[in-house]
Amino acid sequence: MTAISPKPSSALPNFSEGIQYFGEVLPDFETYGATPAIESGKVAIASPTDKAAVYQTLLAADALRYLTLQVTGSKASGHPGGFASQAEAYASLVMLGYKNIITEVGHHAPGFYSAMFLDRSLEDMGIFTVQQLRDRFREKHGLLGHLSGFIPGILAPAGPLGQGQHFAMAAALLHKDKLFPFTVGDGGLGEPYIVSAITHFHTAYPAVTNFLPILVWNGYSQEHHSMVSLKTNPEMQAYWQGNGFDEVVLVDAKDFDDQDQPGDYVDSTAFSFEKRLEFTQAVLSGVDKAARSALGGKLTVFIIKQLKGAGVHARGAKSHNLYPKDTLDAPHIVSALQTRALSAEAWQLVRTNAERAGGGPAAKTVVTEFELPLPELGELPLEEYAVGGEPKVSTTAMGRLVGIVGNKDRNFLVTNADGNEASGIANINQALKIIHPTTDDLYYQAPNGQVYEPLSEDACAGLAAGLALMGARTLWCSYESFAINGVPIWQTVTQAMAELRRPTPSTITLFTAGALEQGRNGWTHQRPEIEAYFASLMRNGNVFPLFPPDANSIQVCYDWALKSKNKGIVITASKTPLQIRTTLEQTRQGLRDGAVVLHEIAGDKKVVFAVIGDMTLMPVFEAAAFLETEGIGVKIVSVINPRQLYRSNDTAWDTCSEPEGGFLDDAKFAELFDGDALIAVTGGAAAVLEPILLRSRAKRDTFAWKRGETTASAGELMAFNGLTAEALTKRAIALVH
Repeated sequence: MTAISPKPSSALPNFSEGIQYFGEVLPDFETYGATPAIESGKVAIASPTDKAAVYQTLLAADALRYLTLQVTGSKASGHPGGFASQAEAYASLVMLGYKNIITEVGHHAPGFYSAMFLDRSLEDMGIFTVQQLRDRFREKHGLLGHLSGFIPGILAPAGPLGQGQHFAMAAALLHKDKLFPFTVGDGGLGEPYIVSAITHFHTAYPAVTNFLPILVWNGYSQEHHSMVSLKTNPEMQAYWQGNGFDEVVLVDAKDFDDQDQPGDYVDSTAFSFEKRLEFTQAVLSGVDKAARSALGGKLTVFIIKQLKGAGVHARGAKSHNLYPKDTLDAPHIVSALQTRALSAEAWQLVRTNAERAGGGPAAKTVVTEFELPLPELGELPLEEYAVGGEPKVSTTAMGRLVGIVGNKDRNFLVTNADGNEASGIANINQALKIIHPTTDDLYYQAPNGQVYEPLSEDACAGLAAGLALMGARTLWCSYESFAINGVPIWQTVTQAMAELRRPTPSTITLFTAGALEQGRNGWTHQRPEIEAYFASLMRNGNVFPLFPPDANSIQVCYDWALKSKNKGIVITASKTPLQIRTTLEQTRQGLRDGAVVLHEIAGDKKVVFAVIGDMTLMPVFEAAAFLETEGIGVKIVSVINPRQLYRSNDTAWDTCSEPEGGFLDDAKFAELFDGDALIAVTGGAAAVLEPILLRSRAKRDTFAWKRGETTASAGELMAFNGLTAEALTKRAIALVH
């Protein structure tokens, strides 16, 4: 244990207010700590074998451990153990000048906040001292429990496991001259779909290797041993090599243990000081080797094997998080902090190195602190089809525009789980080519294409959403029935965009409405329940599900989406040729007001049909024709942008970055939807209709999706779900009489 000074051995640096314990000056500090290892005007240490650099890397690791425990202990909450077990690796990256560091582990948040504090990034949010760091942890407008887009210097959000690799690969693709390390825990290694996503990316982009997984192999997950804890070192190396990694750099703390610690996983902070330096030297040199390998064109992983909780209040899974008993007054927390305590001189040295590393605070230097320059698209050449003219495929009309965008913006990427042709958007493949090492004109494949097609919705959504968060334009395409497997990463990004401190292109999706068009394939292809997910996300304030009724409308929707910022925009449309019912201008109005009137006939009583979707309009128009023969007035309203039909206080729009208001006022809502009866219709989940049902005062009912069944036609499937002209007519008559 480090001896604790009753008084610091020198004047306290200003930032140290809130540090509870200071240690004695460590051995050889006068020799190896006299001057910062990162010289003034430099961005990194001169050599990973320099003894002063190794010594100061060890100090940085302990500073990170101390702050992580001090911060989490201040609220008796948070997660110190996982980050602590790789503190030497993170410190090494910083000392080597690498600051574009991402994590796949949301529970590493307090460690990342500590790093951002040390290099002064958090001063951008008014955090100048350790006391303020403690006060703002896990507080609103402060340092959230998991990483978000709100924190200066943090490149990407982290919460759900299995996502960090997408952000690292997206950043690497856009910035090929920079290294993007990302920490991944061994407890989360089995989450879908970290290594498979990397494997497909590497096949598609073999020259883009400037992202570096940092596997934190500490033997434990959140509450128990990790599922890879029994692997031997050769087995772990073989796992990565078997998944295409050219270089596997593994540093095992066990090789340096001089305290006879039991088990395969040991705590380096328990070693003698000499052995601690040897271990730190190995990590620093190993990280340097791995970084150079990744930047030099080899797919590389760095693995640090060290017991979870090394150097904090507990070991193993018990170190994962703090509970109410784990306060700063608790003896085991006090003891751990005192053991890690540094001298005032050491704190100042660590702070100086952290600030100089990488050319300055992360908040001033990392790629996400700047808007990515985008090529101008100009006005897209929308093609207006005649209303009532020849039926057109909506997705194909949008696909033509997508091809134009991709040819003007070479960073633009389309992702799809191998299904563009089946979705009526083969023209995207023809214009932009599928990325594949095999050139084949029959399948529109080429190594330098812009269509990314892994058979994984997670990988599709992950790269598309990750690139959008990093500042690029993208489009994720899917069937609505399969897209649910990619929504978790997409939702993470839309939430991050709502908090982001800079504008970035919206993350845009195109989902073909497989439910009504895939009858012959049965219920496996009929899962429009995802629309209920998007319906709930509308209340976030920056998520916009759009339902264009035809091929004119979808072009306007995509054009609007492309020009928007910091939003999640879901376009759902059919791949079947359908009647043209709107002009371009009508959809522009529908985007502003939420909906547009397609048809209106007066009568003694008036039934209003509020319809979401395109194919669902067919039975509604058929019902309207019959009702009109009965003298009943009918209005058919196409709901294109249901989010605008909420009241302004129904969503968190005004708390969002790049806020979008403009909700339809009561008078205009009444103008659109007032009648003697209102029937809201959708071929998907009824939840999307909520904004209309909240505000309408008419007698009302809903017709919506119930469940899938194997059928021979869309009409038969709609009938199974009660979406027929006969049923609509019968209910309308009952409501008005």
